[in-house]
Amino acid sequence: MANKKVLFAGLAMTLTAGVLLAAYQRLVQPKYMSDVVEGNLIADYYRSGKDHDVLFIGDCECYENFSPVKLWEDYGISSYIRGSAQQLIWQSYYLLEDTLRCEKPKVVVFNVLSMKYGEPQNEAYNRMSVEGMEWSKSKIANIKASMTEEESFLSYVFPVLRYHSRWSELTEDDFRYYFGAEPNFFSGYYLRADAKPAQNVPKGTPLTDYSFSDTCWDYLGRMMQLCAENHIQLVLIKAPSLYPYWYPEWDEQIREYAEKYQLHYVNFLDEDKLAATGLDFETDTYDGGLHLNVYGAEKLSDWFGQYLISKFDLRDRSSEPALANEWADICRRYHAETERQVKNLEQYGNVKGEADASV
Repeated sequence: MANKKVLFAGLAMTLTAGVLLAAYQRLVQPKYMSDVVEGNLIADYYRSGKDHDVLFIGDCECYENFSPVKLWEDYGISSYIRGSAQQLIWQSYYLLEDTLRCEKPKVVVFNVLSMKYGEPQNEAYNRMSVEGMEWSKSKIANIKASMTEEESFLSYVFPVLRYHSRWSELTEDDFRYYFGAEPNFFSGYYLRADAKPAQNVPKGTPLTDYSFSDTCWDYLGRMMQLCAENHIQLVLIKAPSLYPYWYPEWDEQIREYAEKYQLHYVNFLDEDKLAATGLDFETDTYDGGLHLNVYGAEKLSDWFGQYLISKFDLRDRSSEPALANEWADICRRYHAETERQVKNLEQYGNVKGEADASV
């Protein structure tokens, strides 16, 4: 009997320690609500209805340049952007793999800027692209492919190993959003209503080698094969961000690849395409040409919606009750946020609505 009591006491202590450790881990993990909100992009997907005909994957050139609300309101296209900051191509691939566990879109749109990166880059961006994923084989593979030499796999399994020292940096957000973040995005879109004209955009300096790495070509091939196996049309795009510079030599390689494998490729930096979208980099970007504001994103999405309808078997789904109800809420929040930011710009000169905010 005594041995059983000791055993039960030991189990109780272990369980208590585990609960306390999990509670502490949740407290010190970044909440990404007031600052670096992009850290919540990946996790936010799992709250969606997972009924999308078009899936965007890629970096900020996706989640800041395309408006799924515009695609829905004008064309009845249900879409989602599984984007994240500096999303590398293997991260895009594993996010696509992860998404296909939940749903099967008809079209996948991949932004090709990440072809410039052939190896892991930055832990902070890695974590924003990976930590929000639900646990699966795709997440495990993504972690292993993404880690820099200084990172450890165990710190992704137990984030407290990475964030334990944040106790001295805790803010109100860490307690307010302890049980979960509030929705900051609109089907994966990060909305900005301010404007900063594109001026003195730097040109690309000559490179010694314009070749994309074998790793990037490998993952692009995997992406193409995964789409083919699931009867999904893959579309390659280069978003109209003026910087980082997109070299003609890079563009040529993507065009040749698309022609070889009969893929659609749209380079929005092409003069004719750019003119067709109606984008004006005096008014339609919020950060000098890196990303579009909501007005530019709506122009780009209007053109792209027409393109998608004309090229693929996509129909207007706005009459489907369940889907329409989900999108009604997204659209309501989207327009309310646009209005809020416009009022803040008028009153404070920034979208945050703070007298001393830096934007």
